This record gives sequence, C-alpha cells and structure tokens, in this order.
Amino acid sequence: MAEELDQFSVASVYAELLSRAPENKMEPRMEPMFEAMDLLGEPNRSAPVIHITGTNGKTSTARMIEAGLLAHDIRVGRYTSPHLSSVTERICLDGQPVDDETFVRIWDEVRPFISMVDESLSGRGEVPLTYFECVTILAFAVFADAPVDVMVLEVGLGGITDATNVADGSVSVITPISLDHTELLGDDERDIALEKAGIIKEHGFLISAAQVPAAADVLLAQAREKAVPYRFEGVEFGVESRVPGVGGQQLSVSGLAGRYPDILLPLHGAHQAENFAVAVAALEAFIGGGTQELNIEHLRLAAENVTAPGRLETLRTGPSIIIDAAHNPAGIEASAQALKESFGLSRLVLVVGILQDKDAREMLTSLYKEYEGLVEDICFTQSTSPRAIPAGQLGSLALDVGYAEEDIYVTERLDDAIDWAVGRADQADPGLVGGVLITGSVTVVGEARTLLGAPEPT
Repeated sequence: MAEELDQFSVASVYAELLSRAPENKMEPRMEPMFEAMDLLGEPNRSAPVIHITGTNGKTSTARMIEAGLLAHDIRVGRYTSPHLSSVTERICLDGQPVDDETFVRIWDEVRPFISMVDESLSGRGEVPLTYFECVTILAFAVFADAPVDVMVLEVGLGGITDATNVADGSVSVITPISLDHTELLGDDERDIALEKAGIIKEHGFLISAAQVPAAADVLLAQAREKAVPYRFEGVEFGVESRVPGVGGQQLSVSGLAGRYPDILLPLHGAHQAENFAVAVAALEAFIGGGTQELNIEHLRLAAENVTAPGRLETLRTGPSIIIDAAHNPAGIEASAQALKESFGLSRLVLVVGILQDKDAREMLTSLYKEYEGLVEDICFTQSTSPRAIPAGQLGSLALDVGYAEEDIYVTERLDDAIDWAVGRADQADPGLVGGVLITGSVTVVGEARTLLGAPEPT
C-alpha cells in the first residue's frame, strides 16, 4: 500500500482534477452526480446533511456550524470551497483537512467509477465530470468511509443543479443573497434566490439569514411548497447585541429555543456576528428540531474555537498586513465596515487581485467608496490563476472608477506588490497607524498567506 501511495500524491491527484473542466465552468446538471452516487452505494445518504448556500458568508457559517457540532461531541465532515493552500482543505474531518493518505486512497477507490460515468457521458456527447463534480464525489466517499455523524456541505454555485444537491439537507441554511455570478444565476436577487432555493427539501428545515424582500419571498414560497418549517434572521432569531473588542467581539444571540449571552467570537465585523446567529439557529434546528435550547457552555466553547482563514486575518504586525477574500461588492462592503470598526488604522494601502468571472468594476467602485479618506495608495496585481484579470487591466479600470493615476501601482508579481505596499505603509506620517489590506480573489489571498509564511488553514 505504501508503494502504491508513493505513486499517487495529493499533487498528482490535484493535477488530474485540474485537467477537467474548471471550477468556474460548472455544468448545470444533476444526472451524472446521481449516477456516480448509485455506483458508489449512495455515500450522499451515509449521514444527515446540513446544506449551506447563499452569496456571502457560506464558508464562515459552515465552520461555525462545524465547531458547534464538535462541541456537542458529534463527528463532522465539512465540505467547503474554494481552498486557500491545498485542495485537501475542502474536505475536513472533525475540523481538520483530510490527511493526504486518505485523500489519495479514496480517490484511487472512486476513480474507476468516475471513469464509468465519464464513458456514459461521452456516449451521450456530454462533457465529462468536471473538477467540482469529482471533488464533490470524493468528499461524499471520504465522509462515508470515516464515517461521520453529519455532513456540513457548502454549495459550489447556486443550488438547484449544484453537485452537492444530490444530498437532501435535514437543515437547509441560506446566507445573505446578493448579486454574484449573474451570468449563470440571474440578474437580480429574485432570480438568484430561485436557484439557491433548490436546496430546500421535503422533511427538512429552512434557516435563512436576513434577506432583501425579493429573495425572502422566493425562499418563503419554496419552504411553504415543500411544507418545511422556516425561520428567518431578524424575525425568529438574531444578534441581540455585540461589542467589538481586541481579537473579535462579544455577542448575545437570541436563538430559536434560547438566549445565549456573553459569547466571545474571535472574528471581526457585524457580518460575522450575523453568520454566527445563523449557525446557532441551524444547530438548534438540527440538534433539537428548533425547540431544544443548546448548552451555553458548549456554544461558548464552539465560538472560541471558530477560525476563518483568509477573512480579515492578520498575518503580520508593524505594519499590519491583513488579508480578506472579499470577492464581490457586498463582501467588500461588509469587510470594510469591520476593518474600520476593529483595526484602528488611520492609513491603509490596498493590494487587489480579481478573477475574470467577477464584476471587477463594481468591486473597485465599492473599494473606492468604502475606503475613501483612508486609502491613498493602491496596488493592482494578480495571482497565478489562469482566471486572474491582468494587473494592467485592473489598473486601467481603476482610473475609470476614480482612482488617481499617481496613487496606482501595477505589478504582475504578488511578492513585489506586498513589498511595495509595506514600503508605502511604513511611510505613513508620524501619528498615523498604517496597514496593508490584501483583498479580492481567494487565489490572491491564498498565495499571500503562503508568501507570508502563514500556517496551513485548518
């Protein structure tokens, strides 16, 4: 076995996965996933599921739910995307990325069945299983092999035809819906909500963040059609109070079945407090059907153990270097409010890289508005992803948005971008507290973590 594993490494499996249709080319279909599940003995039904969709906050909410389940001694498999450093981060067992040996072993076991589905698709003139479909199949197989008591699954894109939707969620969680991937999901919140409402299943339970009215109406209608109980933030549960502090914030949360005061959450921003309230409601729905109060000490322990790598994460001090994977306008607005509230910076240098499937103009407009008066210098760069918008193109777009040419620096190299930004932050006038924010795509944030020697995400 050791010799066989030497022939296949995580890197070789990842290369094999990358040879398939990429993550931004997800196929709007379900039949191949059901075919794969049938061949593998339905690992998608090996444990109950908490299924999460939405536009922003999915991964953070998934991590919070996972921490809450672990605090209640429930074995958890968590599937989230994308990853920051290693593809194994996407598939976690009890809060840790699946070990390399298991990742490779299970892939070796499912590969023949994936080939069978590929052959079937080829015979019908369809695209073979995509990157995301294959990783999703692998995740289900890993969780069934463990086995886990519950699967916490984050949707890759949308909901109705997402690869994860071969599972039927005992609890369906929908984080705030806003505009993103409009070319695939629709041009307004109502259309996007129609896609995401596809994860609401019969015999389930809907937990939703506060939504704009058009999205809320869609979710409510779908819940009623499926005859499932539903609870919305701001109506049946929510954040009662929060006090920002060093290293995070103190919360009091009103849940479905109880009130939970004095929760210390080591994450910044109102948006993370709201994510935590959604996670609490999801835990109440899963553990006690929404009628059983959670153990407050278990919940406090869960909050203390929550991490969110790449989300307003400080990698260095003197000057502060902060990374944040805000990859759409709503995400930028939320993180900007949190940064201004919690970090005490009086001068900020931005390093920005964006992928091609994002609304770069609107993202730059949001950055310009949110950081007006705080940012004087901005560097445009790019990750090594083939989907990265060229740095020069971002620089030109920034001029249209309103940035002054003398404030813009453009470089294709992220290490050069970071060096330049630190240099500019160090030149802050006496009395000003300077810092660097690296933001935009998950790929640029992940590569910044690697360059700056951050520990592997867990």
